[in-house]
Amino acid sequence: MEFDLESQPEIVQTIVGYGQQGWELALSWLLSPAAWSQFGLLIVAYVAAVLVSRKLQPTLSRLLDPGESDSIIAKARRFVAQFLPLLLPLLAYVFTGIGESVVRSIFDSGAVIAFGKRVFLFLAVRALVRDIVSDPFLKLLGRYILIPMAALYALGLIETVAARLEATVVPLGNLSFDLLWLLQFLAVGGVIFWLGQWSNSQSSDFIQKQEEMRPSLRQLVAKAVEFLIFAVAFLVLMNIMGINLSALAVLSGAIGVGLGFGLQKIASNFISGVILLVEGQATVGDYVELDGGEAGTIVKMTARAAILETYDGRWIVVPNEDFITTRVVNYSDSGSANRYEAPFSVSYDTDINTVPAIIEAAVAKHPEVLDAPYPPDCELRGFGDSGIDFAVEFWVNGIDDGPNKYTSDVLFLIWNALKENNITIPYPHRTVELKGELRTRSR
Repeated sequence: MEFDLESQPEIVQTIVGYGQQGWELALSWLLSPAAWSQFGLLIVAYVAAVLVSRKLQPTLSRLLDPGESDSIIAKARRFVAQFLPLLLPLLAYVFTGIGESVVRSIFDSGAVIAFGKRVFLFLAVRALVRDIVSDPFLKLLGRYILIPMAALYALGLIETVAARLEATVVPLGNLSFDLLWLLQFLAVGGVIFWLGQWSNSQSSDFIQKQEEMRPSLRQLVAKAVEFLIFAVAFLVLMNIMGINLSALAVLSGAIGVGLGFGLQKIASNFISGVILLVEGQATVGDYVELDGGEAGTIVKMTARAAILETYDGRWIVVPNEDFITTRVVNYSDSGSANRYEAPFSVSYDTDINTVPAIIEAAVAKHPEVLDAPYPPDCELRGFGDSGIDFAVEFWVNGIDDGPNKYTSDVLFLIWNALKENNITIPYPHRTVELKGELRTRSR
């Protein structure tokens, strides 16, 4: 049956043409003894792959199981073990390749079995993306780039589609590029920068474990390694894609002009961040308070700003420049202790000479109160309206806020110590003086 397609759009004619070619190819396979023999070999290869994988799977799983070990070899074994789902399609691919060589030597034709081999490779790629790859970015690349490419390869259309994409040129001002180059750039660039991100995370974890280095120095080294890794990744990508780096000179000049005008603050904050990391006066984990009133624990230091976390759960983004140009109080620098005081009063009936020893001994029992640089010190502060005012000074390693309740705990200790020694804590008294006679109203 023939259809008049001259009046139809070109895309319809192309699709119908491919359909007719596919029908003629399928019909030739159905009527060819060589094709039937290749179908039989495909079935034999798949069954053999199933039997062999069932035998090998338990043995390989047992050999690659590292148990509870966390050594480098154990990590390598876990990495290899996650690829075991590919065993069946890859074995089928290998056995089909052996069958293809046999068929071509006998019939001088192997189109059917070659198609089956490509289908097994497609199944392997699909299993890789679906069951093994866990990173969201790599899974996205696999789902929308790798699997479609494997499907086109299985159908034998990869070269045709590549030629069409290469012929489609996208103009961009004085530049132009084809769609095939763009897809290659996105895929290769994505993989290279993902590898850079993975390498950066691994190197950062290794650097943070070096306890002999100062925290600020570890941050500086980690940032330097991050910059180096991504600079190398950028250069590798430019080299792979055949982009002449000299063509970026104009772009570099534009960036320089932008830094000179619109990006002054960003450049200033970047340089301030480097100075902070070099000097180590404020680093991750320190509790700081700035002139502007911002206070919190530094949880992260980026190239542009430091992130402070307050004890009520809020994050404050503070530009690095503020740490250089304003006064900063660091309560945690180099692990130094902090001094606090807890005021209290006793009644005028108390022998005040006994109070300091009682309070100092009680406060010293707190597990977080330090003996150095100074032990607890109870001082007489004055004579108030209702009682005699004292205050006890104590040193702790930490901030009296958030999870720490040092002053509250010390006040509890003071209260209990005074009660145990029958010392009265005064409260305000008011005397009301009535002048004149009291008159009662009669009803």
